[in-house]
Amino acid sequence: MLRLTELSLPLDHSEDDLTQAILAALAIQSAELTGYTVFKRSYDARKKNSVISFIYIVDVEVADEDAILANTKGARNIRTAPDTRYYPLAAAPAGLQARPVVIGFGPCGLFAALILAQQGYKPIVLERGREVRQRTQDTWGLWRKNILNVESNVQFGEGGAGLFSDGKLYSQIKDPKFYGRKVMLEFVKAGAPEEILFVSKPHIGTFRLTGVVAAMREEIIALGGEVRFESRVQDVMVDEGRVTGVALANGDTINTQHVILALGHSARDTFRMLHDRGVFIEAKPFAIGFRVEHPQSLIDNARLGKYAGHPQLGAADYKLVHHAKNGRAVYSFCMCPGGTVVAATSEQGRVVTNGMSQYSRNERNANSGIVVGISPEVDYPSSPLAGIALQEALESQAFMLGGEDYCAPAQLLGDFIKGRASTQLGQVEPSYKPGVKLGDLASALPNFAIDAIREALPAFGKQIRHFDREDAVLTGVETRTSSPIRITRDRDTLQSLNTRGLYPAGEGAGYAGGILSAGVDGIKVAEALITALREDFDKGALA
Repeated sequence: MLRLTELSLPLDHSEDDLTQAILAALAIQSAELTGYTVFKRSYDARKKNSVISFIYIVDVEVADEDAILANTKGARNIRTAPDTRYYPLAAAPAGLQARPVVIGFGPCGLFAALILAQQGYKPIVLERGREVRQRTQDTWGLWRKNILNVESNVQFGEGGAGLFSDGKLYSQIKDPKFYGRKVMLEFVKAGAPEEILFVSKPHIGTFRLTGVVAAMREEIIALGGEVRFESRVQDVMVDEGRVTGVALANGDTINTQHVILALGHSARDTFRMLHDRGVFIEAKPFAIGFRVEHPQSLIDNARLGKYAGHPQLGAADYKLVHHAKNGRAVYSFCMCPGGTVVAATSEQGRVVTNGMSQYSRNERNANSGIVVGISPEVDYPSSPLAGIALQEALESQAFMLGGEDYCAPAQLLGDFIKGRASTQLGQVEPSYKPGVKLGDLASALPNFAIDAIREALPAFGKQIRHFDREDAVLTGVETRTSSPIRITRDRDTLQSLNTRGLYPAGEGAGYAGGILSAGVDGIKVAEALITALREDFDKGALA
């Protein structure tokens, strides 16, 4: 198979136009082309008011590959296609009775369990929250009725925190084994749209993700795995530096020597339990800030010019960064085109925001986090868990500023820059539910963060016209951008540095940031566990 890159076509091209472009690029006749697959499609909007084109990478099957490579020798855009297939490790040995445990059923735990199940290792999955459809009802309880379920919400439950997000499926991680392709193919097999395999910034959206996640759970069960909901792990049992089992909040215990910790970034009680148990944990950087909302049409016009609203392009996004005079980096985070700002707390008496989009991305507003990077060396140096304490303090302050009923504090962007409280909305209507309380956000974050964001917003207005419009809405606070800790693991075995058999993985452990990277990490850790489990079995250390 050949890979053809840098293939440019107009937005409104037909399928036949793409075929003809392939034939022309390879200098072959139609009879010599036996098939092709679009590997990636992106668009170039740098000349948005003149022309925007689709740019293709295509994998092509031809009758005589060697002849074409010889005829096009030296062409930088024609080469042999890489092998992107997933090659699984050996299946479970006959007679194996030991079962690995996966704690957490977000994207990382989902793919770890799926790989284990597909290879016959029959994992037991423990998820503290509820199954996806019940969880959705619980989440709407907070958004519509101000009622929080601390075990079933935006953070906890089947699908993890990524379920109530934009469903973005792209990442900047290095992926030499194409595990990301495996993630995408499994999503498509479970019902995700096939376009996620080739569009440059794929996403699924919350409503579609619910069905995809449920279908993947059913496959795990059909392959001999077990998924237990409302099963919070209260303790990890360790003997002489080796995991021996887990204890659940309901009093049950499960004996096992292989545990994947696929925790989300909000499993604070579990982090504290692990720290008390002596599992090696260190603080890591994360970011804090607000959500900002603009009309989606403003972003479309700024990014796409005369092509704004073109059905082939959809809602436009952005990525912004500013280095403030006080040394802080301010950047956009988790931008959600045509989406909503959502209540994302998992704890009583705290307010947290996040962004979410459906697959259609057709809501009136665009939103993103505008956040400031912070680090343990400078901002929370006292202990490995100090970042958690900082998050909790900021979220409690936001709860108080919002009126102590899970409404969120908010302020118009212009008032924020000028340092005055907001009393009335403009044309931009905030989407956060259960609602917002206008006021002054200056006390919602540390002074250095407020100063940096105030400096950054006008600078962003120079990059995206009218980004700093006065009636854009800031909603607070955004604190759970990533895990504030890392459960450090050995680079080779992927096990905890000081607890054998314990495999920290995904976003909560500090090794992923988003659905795709979490899924990829789940695959890596599942493979590491399989390797170790088979070694133990071969040595007679397991039944």
